[in-house]
Amino acid sequence: MKPALIYYVAASLDGYIARPDGRVDWLQPIEASGDDHGYQAFYASIDGLLMGRGTYDTVLGFAGDWPYPDKPCRVLTRHPMEQTPAGVIARHASPAEALSELEALGCQRIWLVGGGALAGTCFAAGLLDELVVSLVPYLLGAGIPLFATGLERHLKLHEQRSFSSGVVQLHYQVLPENALPDSFQQT
Repeated sequence: MKPALIYYVAASLDGYIARPDGRVDWLQPIEASGDDHGYQAFYASIDGLLMGRGTYDTVLGFAGDWPYPDKPCRVLTRHPMEQTPAGVIARHASPAEALSELEALGCQRIWLVGGGALAGTCFAAGLLDELVVSLVPYLLGAGIPLFATGLERHLKLHEQRSFSSGVVQLHYQVLPENALPDSFQQT
């Protein structure tokens, strides 16, 4: 069985995951709310990470040590990187190749960490299995979209949660191309 790729991400209500320059400072009030919005449970459920270079650089820009020291990580990049934290391998590869590498390490649930372009590529290639979006009650007006490419696909709602911070988390299963959710089926 192929590993599951889960895009777990926060987005503004108008569908952006970062400002046009990549900053995510608009998330600070939500992070300071004291509620982790299910993050710890999600993180405990995954055993590998996949991210693009832009997201990697953003994460490195946060204060502190590498926040994912206990999980293998693949960073997709076209440019060599001098040093990476333990468990991180950065290289030019397709998402499918990187997922195969993580699967060979025993990873069965892999977090696609940020990056609208990489998410769009994975979605278009049929690699994305789940989408967990925490909608933040904030309008950015412009920025990096949730998915960088125009795609069409039905999704099946698996779970929805709301938090006192105003965040609404939607957990979807990505359906195969041309499939309809059960609620759309004729009886």
